[in-house]
Amino acid sequence: MATSGFEPGVAPDYHTIIVGAGFSGIGTAIQLDRAGLHDYLIIEAGAEPGGTWYWNTYPGIAVDIPSFSYQFSFEQSDDWSRTYAPGRELKAYADRCVDKYGLSRRIRFDTQVAAAVFDDETDCWRIDLETGESLTARFLVNASGVLTVPKPPDIAGVESFAGITMHTARWDHDQDLTGKRVAIIGTGASAVQIIPEIAPNVERLTVFQRTPIWCFPKLDVPIPAPARWAMRIPGGKIIQRLISQAYVEITFPIAGQYYGVLPLADRAEKLGRSYLRREVADPVTRDKLTPRYAVGCKRPGFHNTYLSTYNRDNVDLVTEPIDRVTASGVTTTDGTTHDVDVLILATGFKVMDVDALTFEVTGSGGRSLADFWDQNRMQAYEGVSVPGFPNFFTVMGPYGYVGGSYFALIEYQTHHIVRCLLRAADEQATRVEVSQEANDRYFAEMMRKRHRQIFWQDSCQLANSYYFDKHGDVPLRPATTMEAYVRSRRFPIRDYEFSA
Repeated sequence: MATSGFEPGVAPDYHTIIVGAGFSGIGTAIQLDRAGLHDYLIIEAGAEPGGTWYWNTYPGIAVDIPSFSYQFSFEQSDDWSRTYAPGRELKAYADRCVDKYGLSRRIRFDTQVAAAVFDDETDCWRIDLETGESLTARFLVNASGVLTVPKPPDIAGVESFAGITMHTARWDHDQDLTGKRVAIIGTGASAVQIIPEIAPNVERLTVFQRTPIWCFPKLDVPIPAPARWAMRIPGGKIIQRLISQAYVEITFPIAGQYYGVLPLADRAEKLGRSYLRREVADPVTRDKLTPRYAVGCKRPGFHNTYLSTYNRDNVDLVTEPIDRVTASGVTTTDGTTHDVDVLILATGFKVMDVDALTFEVTGSGGRSLADFWDQNRMQAYEGVSVPGFPNFFTVMGPYGYVGGSYFALIEYQTHHIVRCLLRAADEQATRVEVSQEANDRYFAEMMRKRHRQIFWQDSCQLANSYYFDKHGDVPLRPATTMEAYVRSRRFPIRDYEFSA
């Protein structure tokens, strides 16, 4: 039932509304059902589930951690075709999860949330939709993720380009790049995957690089039938996952969050330089592709043919800063104009940014979540809750993610959320809010522990990393996945205030 707003004395339309039907929303819904909290609705802007894997369909898209870790622990697939699954398989996995757990009838597709407002009199959220309709819910979960809002480049004249313009997050498959002059702005994770895919087909590919990315090889091989069969025997999936999780944990959460104790990334830099020497023939091009910052300052790339693509005669690497985009191409600050037919924006997403919120959130007393983070630095208790925003939880909040598998994050954060909702049900509470003291204590802990993280090396100032927000903070949790997992089950529940 839809309502026009708050109605004192009238039950809300739903116990819980979840924003987003990507894996965060899917995982939240499954955990709510497991807890017996079946009265929920998922609101999704897209026409299908999958989130990142619905919106991002560019050539070459694939996971950048082993497939065995990029899945729910309780729903492990034995159908991955490769050790690093292509994007279409992740989309298919999302569809299977939705079908298996009966979520489709509780997802409202093609629906964009415009704003959410908390009412102190009814202890309910009003969720305003772009259609002009409003829904109400006792609890609101933001599961819209971080790879959601495309980040346009801050370059003059982008709108004036007369050719075809595409952002990597909104790829137009109707466009044939064969024989075209193509420019791609950016050399981040998406570009690392796209460039090797399109280079053999285009007439000329001009890559505009602001900051080079550390790139490493990966053991990306087809999974043969016997190996898939082995995953079906008792314990097979567990063993495979443990090996995969150990690799993921060592390569980022431990290497990145405990750099001050175990400087493993220093060895990675030697590997990266060796890989560059082996893959790139021209010493000038190789020098341009060599980062001047330490490994770990920004997320590295993992690809087996990205670097060698620059050996092709039809690929140009331009490091001169872009001055402007014209109707016919891209002009750099040295006065050179590169005429192109297609402009690809591989400029990533708004991640560590208040603008990464896909809808406006107004909490108790009319306070804005974006303003709170803007004025007080990005923070959230255990990466889930913010004081002043009752009955509101976020799966990928500041200082929640440790840097490993997003699926591990989803599982421990949704466990935290469900603990709160079950306690609210036990106490018949209509309002759940983390205390200011608990939030301040957690934020102080994050600040106290961050000195051991890899991000605070002097050279990181040269990285142009999305890890850093406008305040100069890196809102990643300085912990391992296991630490975060345990905390989600043992945090003091009385750090929240429950009231009716």
